[in-house]
Amino acid sequence: MTQTQSRSRTFTWDDPSITAALAGRRPGLDLLRAMGDGQLPRPPILALVDVERMTADEGRVVFWLRPQEFHYNPIGGVHGGVIATLLDSAAGCSVHSTLPAGVGYTTLDLTIKYLRPVTVRSGLLRAEGSVLSKGRRTALAQAQLFGEDGSLVAHATSSCLLFDMPQ
Repeated sequence: MTQTQSRSRTFTWDDPSITAALAGRRPGLDLLRAMGDGQLPRPPILALVDVERMTADEGRVVFWLRPQEFHYNPIGGVHGGVIATLLDSAAGCSVHSTLPAGVGYTTLDLTIKYLRPVTVRSGLLRAEGSVLSKGRRTALAQAQLFGEDGSLVAHATSSCLLFDMPQ
């Protein structure tokens, strides 16, 4: 058996209940922008996968992530689950950016097409989510993941269920 040098990683996150408590009381775009600006804590999942930053406009959200070794699967590429998390977050948050106070959402389905392998050499990844269609009870969004060179790495579509949040 080959010995390798061990590596470790430590990460921290803020109390997610602070932001969650405001989710039903503030419009989605305001909430997302406050998280992007650092005024409100970002969800712990963004710390877990090491998302560097995020921006939000109505109907559009962008996340940036730099692939690291800790994202790797057994064959030396970024695990598809990390990419799925990034795409699900971008698509879902693009829907969230269009919601008024008192309305929440959840992902109903997520369909992903992986187009290129991702490694640390891929550089800074950019996940862009956008709303394709929004009705009273459901919304359809897409997310695209680009490598630092601008190449399309993966594409996803997501249906989201919209619901009234308890006050």
